[in-house]
Amino acid sequence: MQSVFHKNRIITLLKEQGIVIAFIVLISSIALVSDTFLTTENMLLVLRQVSIIGIMAIAMTYVIIGGNFDLSVGSLLSLTTVLMVDLHDKVGPLGAIIIVLIVGLTIGCINGLLIGFYSLNSLIVTLGMLPVLQGITLIYSGGKNVIIQNPEATWFSIFGRGFILGIPVPVIIFLGMALIFGIVLTKTIYGRKLFAVGGNQIASMFAGIRSKSVIFSTFLISSFATSIAGIIMASRVMSSQNNIGQGYELTVIAAVILGGTSLLGGSGSIFKTVIGVLIIGFVNNGLIMLGFPYYTQWLVTWVIIISAVWIDLSSKRGHVFA
Repeated sequence: MQSVFHKNRIITLLKEQGIVIAFIVLISSIALVSDTFLTTENMLLVLRQVSIIGIMAIAMTYVIIGGNFDLSVGSLLSLTTVLMVDLHDKVGPLGAIIIVLIVGLTIGCINGLLIGFYSLNSLIVTLGMLPVLQGITLIYSGGKNVIIQNPEATWFSIFGRGFILGIPVPVIIFLGMALIFGIVLTKTIYGRKLFAVGGNQIASMFAGIRSKSVIFSTFLISSFATSIAGIIMASRVMSSQNNIGQGYELTVIAAVILGGTSLLGGSGSIFKTVIGVLIIGFVNNGLIMLGFPYYTQWLVTWVIIISAVWIDLSSKRGHVFA
């Protein structure tokens, strides 16, 4: 009887904190074969590298908890980065930032309107928006790469290249947004409404929740966060290719799902999404340090997505640990 009790406790622990345990095991395993892996310099490097993905992922968590997906974030990242770089020298960094945020929120409004108020499928809408945004990016830039002149002379570089007390500014922005988004999700009425809508939209409507408005807001949040990521990306590289955000949507969704946010909606955690982002970042960093070619990261991302989806769906059916 006692052994059954301990077994149930272990299963419950794995279900609730499996992602944290996996993260600790991962870090420990890579550290055993690489002396430089756990150095402060490498830790900050990885955090800086994943900050853009992390900013997009914490907002994507809201979208997926609401029962939807946003596949347009990669193309929106390309568009906002190109806009930020191109407009920097034309209207100044502050003016460019304002325009980029307006463009991002406009795209979020379109997605949110079609999905939230017209009840169109989020996969179809955002999958269609993906090539539209990429096409707009190519038309705007004329197919040419854009660059900021005299990048060392602008204060704009602080967002992507700056440090505060030895910590990269992108990391501070990422963790700060994660803290704010986590508090909103768990401590506010809006967060409870979002979980209710994602769990059962029809039931939430009968409970008096304006589910369409809640869904609409998640796409606004996603586009806003992606615009912030585009600004940081522009500040980091000070130039941009037209497809700089290509593939980011898959990595972002993989991080969110890996963090335990349910594909079916209604459950998720910002903290665990952050852990999911870090796992992907440290896995990629570890592969490079162990001498694997860069393109193996895509294979690992695919394995992570498939594994996370299997665990999510199996746990919902009650036999993942059977």
